[in-house]
Amino acid sequence: MKKYVLITGASGGIGKATAIELAKKGWNLYLHYNQNTVAVKQLLNELTPYDVELIPIQADLSTDEGIEKLINNIFHINAICYVSGISHYGLFIDTPDEILNKMWKIHMYAPMKIIKELLPKLMRNSTSQIVLVSSIWGQTGASCEVAYSTVKGAQLAFVKAFSKEVARNGVRINAVAPGAVDTNMLAMFSQEEKLEIEEDIPIGRFASPNEVSNTISFLLSEKSSYITGQVLSVNGGWYT
Repeated sequence: MKKYVLITGASGGIGKATAIELAKKGWNLYLHYNQNTVAVKQLLNELTPYDVELIPIQADLSTDEGIEKLINNIFHINAICYVSGISHYGLFIDTPDEILNKMWKIHMYAPMKIIKELLPKLMRNSTSQIVLVSSIWGQTGASCEVAYSTVKGAQLAFVKAFSKEVARNGVRINAVAPGAVDTNMLAMFSQEEKLEIEEDIPIGRFASPNEVSNTISFLLSEKSSYITGQVLSVNGGWYT
């Protein structure tokens, strides 16, 4: 039987790596993106060698209309991988209300609403999986990333609580908490600042997007069939 997974934020570094990894495993893909049409077209080209169905969906998850658009374009589904996210660096007191609202909408309201509305379809399967990509800062918090840390921490609380409601319905939900990953999210830092961060990481380097997508793939597989409500840290020992 065909398996379908929704990947939100498929145009980003982790989303793209996840799409390629899951296509290799035979998953059919709903590929959500917002503005980065060029990146999605490139991803579709990279996925053509795999014999899977590719369904791109453009939607702005910071708006109610965008969230509804995405939900209404999902039909059969076996798994959700929520990768979408935005970051903001600066003192909390200087953070604009617009950013606070957008952070909450994209990182918490959107995944909760999407999962809530798609749950009946997930429960039609004998087993289904959900993975939220959170962050190391959701576990320990970061100065100058207070809003981001807060919504990422809220994701982890949601995973732990929701897992207890749906486990007997065959639905597993887990989170991945990456540390510093070599994606465009690090573009705000200078090369010198990046080197300083790497020196703080016990393994001595940033994670690659593939190292995160491999963890996601594991959580969507039968190899993790007895794992739910958990947070897997992919941070090179940066926070333990």
